[in-house]
Amino acid sequence: MHVFYTPEILTKNELPDEEAQHCLRVLRLSQGDEIMLTDGHGSFYKAEISMTTGKKCFVSILETIPQEKPWACHLHIAMAPTKNMDRNEWFAEKATEIGFDELTFLNCRFSERKVIKNERIEKILVSAIKQSLKATLPVLNEMTDFERFIAHDFPGQKFIAHCYEGEKPLLKDVLRKGEDALVMIGPEGDFSPEEVEKAIARGFQPISLGKSRLRTETAALVACHTLNLMNQ
Repeated sequence: MHVFYTPEILTKNELPDEEAQHCLRVLRLSQGDEIMLTDGHGSFYKAEISMTTGKKCFVSILETIPQEKPWACHLHIAMAPTKNMDRNEWFAEKATEIGFDELTFLNCRFSERKVIKNERIEKILVSAIKQSLKATLPVLNEMTDFERFIAHDFPGQKFIAHCYEGEKPLLKDVLRKGEDALVMIGPEGDFSPEEVEKAIARGFQPISLGKSRLRTETAALVACHTLNLMNQ
């Protein structure tokens, strides 16, 4: 059954314009057809198309189906975006398919990309939850300067993955199951030594993601998968 993203379904009984167009013009669905909706807040809704007028598609909810997340904590990835925008979009899509809760792009000293357009990333997140049959849309924050980000108080465990020498246990060996977790991933040129020092001073624990040398988006996905898998 086709899934449509309807964030205001509890107060508005029609599909958003873009979803309505896909439903009526692309899939050729019509009055009486059953569809599945998600509001991105943890529930699916079995619904029936009750009326169509021009580009509008109205629905009636038949059943509410709450979906419990497979992980009982908050998983947050903060990464410096890559210069190639396609790689950032690839990460957003694949991480959503795997499952996580929050994404923040960081502006670091060695960042090659200083601007992220959230609208495009948001569409990819929505598409990915529909494709992977998830009912919770990850939170996408505005791009944030590194120092401003680490100054926030975050509950749970805080990790920073960097390539400098020093004691860095594997993420999987220090992650505590069931506890909120945040992992920061630096740009291709890594965090600066000063950034690493400041993060540690703010309570971030240095970690390793393995022996392979990983691209930024690959490292972020490995971190996401580790957080998800260890919290199943």
